[in-house]
Amino acid sequence: MRRKKVWVVSPLLYLMAAAMVAMAFASYPHSRILFLVELTAAGVSLLAVGASDLLRRRDSSRALRGAKRVLTGEESYALQEFGLAVAVVGRAGDIVWANQAFADTLGRGRDFVGENVLRYIYPKTFRQVMGEKGAAVSHGGREYTVYGARAKEGYLLYFVDDTYFKAIHKEYREKKPVVGLVVFDNREELLRDNMGGEGSRISGEVDAVLYRWASEEMGGFLRRLSDNRYLFLTDESHVEEAKQRRFRVLDDVRAIKSGKNNMSATISVGLGRGSQDIAESERWARQALDMALGRGGDQVAVMQKGDTYEFFGGLSKGVEKRDKVRTRVIAATLTDHVKDSDRVFIMGHKNSDLDSVGAAVGMWAAIHKGLEKPAAVVINRNQTLARPLVDTVARAYPEEDVFIGAQEALQAVTDRSLLIVVDTHSVNFVEYHELLERVPRVVVIDHHRMMVSHIKNALIFYHEPYASSASEMVTELVQYIKASAIDAADAEALLAGIMLDTKNFVLKTGVRTFEASAFLRRQGADTVAVKKLFSDTLDTYKQKAQLVSGAEIYKGCAIAASTWEVEDLRIVAAQAADELLSILGVRASFVIYRSGSDVNISGRSLGDVNVQLILEGFGGGGHFTMAGAQVKNATVSEVRRALMRALDTKLAENGEDQEPR
Repeated sequence: MRRKKVWVVSPLLYLMAAAMVAMAFASYPHSRILFLVELTAAGVSLLAVGASDLLRRRDSSRALRGAKRVLTGEESYALQEFGLAVAVVGRAGDIVWANQAFADTLGRGRDFVGENVLRYIYPKTFRQVMGEKGAAVSHGGREYTVYGARAKEGYLLYFVDDTYFKAIHKEYREKKPVVGLVVFDNREELLRDNMGGEGSRISGEVDAVLYRWASEEMGGFLRRLSDNRYLFLTDESHVEEAKQRRFRVLDDVRAIKSGKNNMSATISVGLGRGSQDIAESERWARQALDMALGRGGDQVAVMQKGDTYEFFGGLSKGVEKRDKVRTRVIAATLTDHVKDSDRVFIMGHKNSDLDSVGAAVGMWAAIHKGLEKPAAVVINRNQTLARPLVDTVARAYPEEDVFIGAQEALQAVTDRSLLIVVDTHSVNFVEYHELLERVPRVVVIDHHRMMVSHIKNALIFYHEPYASSASEMVTELVQYIKASAIDAADAEALLAGIMLDTKNFVLKTGVRTFEASAFLRRQGADTVAVKKLFSDTLDTYKQKAQLVSGAEIYKGCAIAASTWEVEDLRIVAAQAADELLSILGVRASFVIYRSGSDVNISGRSLGDVNVQLILEGFGGGGHFTMAGAQVKNATVSEVRRALMRALDTKLAENGEDQEPR
């Protein structure tokens, strides 16, 4: 390599110092004091530049001498002719020597000696370059992996040009096949309500949208498996692009409406990406589709390595399924498992409410009185939010141990025991996690939208996100197990659960909700007695009013925060969230309050905003109109600010960031 004059310090600095001296002499005829001040400043600047130049030259010389001491003449010549780009760098990062390969590729014929090498390895650092695997950098449109070795007075850097291999790897990664499964969620409902040509039009338009999306936007193909189920194949790059567009195919399908009742068509999509082969991708796609359907449909679920999920969509409310065949099959299968057990335990979620306790009591009555098997409801009486209902049921059966604690249940567990989990399907929310792990056979009955942390390997996973409540699901089951086992006390417990989750038959109320309630009324449920279970004390009412009065409206959502802690604050917060929905212009409500060392959020909506999607970001869950979350290691103010940021993001993503009409 041709030897050149090395400017360790930029020549411009010398020119600037010289200009300062000239200015000082120019001011001499006008003011001697100004001349002395300027001359002193110019001298100091010149000395500083000279000292810096000297020090940098000394460091560069040391680095070069150090490299020469390490390398023999033959080795130095070999490095000069070496095919890889090599540079000797001083401690300050300045390039003191480089071989011809470096000059031809990274240097591009410029005088680069004296430049700081960081511009060639940005944004990586020396520490990353010195690592065992080196560091990947880009420079001049090429891709390099830089490896480093320490010399006595600096560093020796090797630049491996692996642009071709990285391009091949990128192409392999982007073209890796991804299997997807699509389900036309409400095809049966739309065809049933729109007979003849209208039903065919809707089905044909959905097919056209899906085929066009699969071929034009996803660069793949789609094949129909059945009337409402499709298989399609695409690749990683198109999935990433679809994620950026937030899978607008959901909006395209939702725009297809029936002429009779203006009901929108919806689809659910499951994608399996990042798998080792196509068979594994298809298996992941099935799991992702089950997750999407379990969360209410009208969404895309993407499953990838590590059992991690990404969700898109979920804007539509669930459509009630009127077919009770599945309920009858579940009831028959559950009956068989109960008969094969020696003892049955029934458990809800932490801080159990009226729906959790009501569903548990209904299952207890069907099993203990109907099937004549030993059964008990496992509950923490000190933390339940349904204490009036627990006391009422306990008084109705004074000779029975309807409710037991965790220790008593754990002592009674055997290999033939059966655990029925109601009103939750998450391993993180069950009343007693130890009991869930101890009992070998588990049944799940829940209506909340599917969560990633769901209970796996259950004998029966009866999950119906379209149901209004777990109590409604249990009411339907007990009619097929033994309807006569339900008396007035059990019926009132189940009816209280239904009324709680439907907000007195306002939210998520379908035909089957009223059918279940009618059955309970025939079994002796007293609506006045049920109403009394919702009664508040005067102190509770005042606390609720204080929360409501302190709320603020943010983007159509009412947010209230509690700065105090009382015994029944969890109940007060839930009631305040319901009360805030009655305010004109409020589409959703959130109440934030502290409970012990954690901060809780209670969210409600009338269906315009999916509160479950919002609170999932805080580790919570629920369903479209009712959800909750618990945040650890945070203050109420921090959670409130985080909630506002989540509203900014989620409402904008889902097209809900607008004022209510």
